[in-house]
Amino acid sequence: MLNLERPVIVISLDFELHWGRFDKYSLADYQAYYAGTQYAVPKILRLFEKYKIHATWATVGMLLAKNWEEWESYRPNRLPNYEQPKYSAYEWAKDRPGLNGLFAPDLALDVSQTSGQEIASHTFSHFYTLEKGADLAAFQADLSASKKISQDKLGIEPVSLVFPRNQYDENSIQAAMDLGFKNFRTNPKDWFWENAVEESLAKKIFRTGDTLYPLGKRSSYSEPKISGESIEIPASRLLRPYRKGSVFNQLRIKRIKSELVESCKRNEIYHLWWHPHNFGHLPKENLQVLEDLLIFINELTKSKGLQSMSMNELAENIMNSKKKDKSSDQNFSVNYQ
Repeated sequence: MLNLERPVIVISLDFELHWGRFDKYSLADYQAYYAGTQYAVPKILRLFEKYKIHATWATVGMLLAKNWEEWESYRPNRLPNYEQPKYSAYEWAKDRPGLNGLFAPDLALDVSQTSGQEIASHTFSHFYTLEKGADLAAFQADLSASKKISQDKLGIEPVSLVFPRNQYDENSIQAAMDLGFKNFRTNPKDWFWENAVEESLAKKIFRTGDTLYPLGKRSSYSEPKISGESIEIPASRLLRPYRKGSVFNQLRIKRIKSELVESCKRNEIYHLWWHPHNFGHLPKENLQVLEDLLIFINELTKSKGLQSMSMNELAENIMNSKKKDKSSDQNFSVNYQ
């Protein structure tokens, strides 16, 4: 059992722009939304700097391209063969739309050059590993493209991975491990987060309700799942966007704060996540909500010893702790004999 000396908050963001939404929404209808997102991202980074927040930015590889020509040059040879073509970014991109919300290499560079920020992968094409027609060979080709564009554009080889739409299983985790990925964000252990492919109204209701009142298991935890050199770091809570006039805005933040206090009491890990595009509508209001939350986190840092870590920083700390414990056990055995 891992014995944390201090509680930890991990923050991860799914940085995808329209590449994470092309199968659900019209790009033309969301131009203002993505303009708001691109306004918000540098502001988020400056708030993270101000309050010394370390975070993981799981980035869709396609948005690192500067244009369609560069996008084409990184396209893998093996593509997903989904039974429903609407899930394929390559099918959607055949018309080569020339609108805002697709490419943001400069924003990603800003993230990579900001202290404490980890560039992770959200796959190259927002790959859905559990959709019918997906296969592990295409998934690995996609991840290889994600790693290459990140290395070429940012000089970074990502080691942390967030699965799009939270779709994963043991086989997809192993396939990613074979390519050098070590850290994975996984789902909470509640039934309404299980099997991300098979959605239901009941799951949606419980997920929404749990942001306001406790409907599931405790959100913080003492130890991630460790398998050899890999670590699964479950999500604790999605930071939902501010909604104008909603009576739930303050209740959701109050719930997150109470969970953070509980995680500090127990010396546990709390994993908060969201999408930068969640701030696309009402970016100033969402940034104010975020700053209020970061002020609270900063207070817990001072009063309760709360540590802010990226996914990889947490993983490295855990692995180093395990190695020290193993070394101590071996030394004790030698001395005892």
